[in-house]
Amino acid sequence: MTPPLVHIDGRTVRQALRLAAEVVVVGSGPAGATVARRLAARGVRVLVLEEGHNHTPDTFVESGVRAMSDLYRDLGTSIALGDNPMPYLQGRAVGGTSVINGAICWEFPEEVHGGWVAADPGLGSAVPLEALRAAELELSARLNIAGTDPAIAGRKAGIMAAGADRLGLAHRPILRNVVGCQGSGRCLQGCPNGAKLSMDRSLLPDAVRDGARIVAGIRVTRVLTDGKGAYGVVGVSAGGARVEVRASRGVVLAASAIQTPNLLRRSGILHGPVGDGLSGHPGVSVTGRFKDPVQNHRGATQGHEVTGLRHEGLKLETLGFDRSILGSRIPGVGQELARRIAEIDHYAVQGAAIRAEGRGTVRPGLGGPLVRFPMPEGDVRKARRAVRRLGEVLLAAGAEEVYPGVAGFDPVVRDPARMAAIDGEGPLDPKAYPMSVTHLFGTTRMGSDPSTSVVRPDFRHHRVPGLWVADSSVFPTNLGVNPQLPIMAMATLCAAAVAS
Repeated sequence: MTPPLVHIDGRTVRQALRLAAEVVVVGSGPAGATVARRLAARGVRVLVLEEGHNHTPDTFVESGVRAMSDLYRDLGTSIALGDNPMPYLQGRAVGGTSVINGAICWEFPEEVHGGWVAADPGLGSAVPLEALRAAELELSARLNIAGTDPAIAGRKAGIMAAGADRLGLAHRPILRNVVGCQGSGRCLQGCPNGAKLSMDRSLLPDAVRDGARIVAGIRVTRVLTDGKGAYGVVGVSAGGARVEVRASRGVVLAASAIQTPNLLRRSGILHGPVGDGLSGHPGVSVTGRFKDPVQNHRGATQGHEVTGLRHEGLKLETLGFDRSILGSRIPGVGQELARRIAEIDHYAVQGAAIRAEGRGTVRPGLGGPLVRFPMPEGDVRKARRAVRRLGEVLLAAGAEEVYPGVAGFDPVVRDPARMAAIDGEGPLDPKAYPMSVTHLFGTTRMGSDPSTSVVRPDFRHHRVPGLWVADSSVFPTNLGVNPQLPIMAMATLCAAAVAS
């Protein structure tokens, strides 16, 4: 008989609870799930704590707004303050953000790894590219990572491919961790068919099979330390009770680049630039109207990408939204907007992830994390360039008109030459570009020098024995690509360090 995924549901915990394990892992997303799976396979007694709850495919709804209330942290309203305040989205569920991401899987970029090693040669032996590639190979097989099947990609994928071809840009079907995908276009709301191999449907069941326990609905508030190091954590259950976990071998933090540094700070573990150096991938999008129906909400949520602009720090992707969110990407008011909304199945939306140079901060705040993320002029220029290239791809694919969505520039563009003019005429005010930021990194970065890093190259905290960090907060820089698989590959090496 298959054991239940969740050992204890925090909603039922209304009296103080004390648990014990060899290793406690905080967070059940790609990093935490990978560590738990690896350690459990080695016979280590692992306990995983997750703030969110377990959700099954039959509970996932089509409405993006309703999904945010169920599956996203802060109902999807988390905001990074700065030159251009922008939302950042994080899942809060068993399986973490993997439950509500686009299932995109990229291997660790070789040039990024080379940059890390050039800046800190100690990383070359601690996280060698060969070991990362070996981990990616094993994970790819387990997660069935493969290019998106054209049969389920949807017309929006063909639009991007056609536009990229006409512009001479390299492109490809997106590699995703799915099995039996039906092209429902609901990755961001939780797959209703259970086809996405998110952590709750892959690595966490593997870990539980091998003896790991998962306790959901627990918000960890502090890492417990003494003169010998970290020996556990304490938190609050969804039922309002104190929960303490003692861990004889140590604590692994895998709570994200936002939550992990704040947990360290709330615990009084302030060594190094903890909470500094936040990096990520701000994103812009452009909508195009086509003569024939596109049905942007159908097909793989994100099934195709343009790779030929990565040298500019840009990666273009198809974007699938439910109609309620797609409507917000269409310009106009009154009768003009009503007319365009009536044609909603004729629109295609494409987005671009920007490899930003800006670095922000994360601090605990009274109502939650206080996140700041700047947009220096160089990053604004990349955003402007991204809007141009997105518009050009859509027009090249046959769009009758495109909507750049940039304040101070044409709301509707029909001519490729006019689209290109945004490079010279587009504003450099960051607030002119509606953006969100995804793929966050760097807030407890690893390094050989304790004065400039928080954890050692082997993921161990520089000052607190028995404490490791496994998530993307240890990455010295952002990647320029979707980080799910690289996070898991790095977490594989972290698990080996914990087990040694």
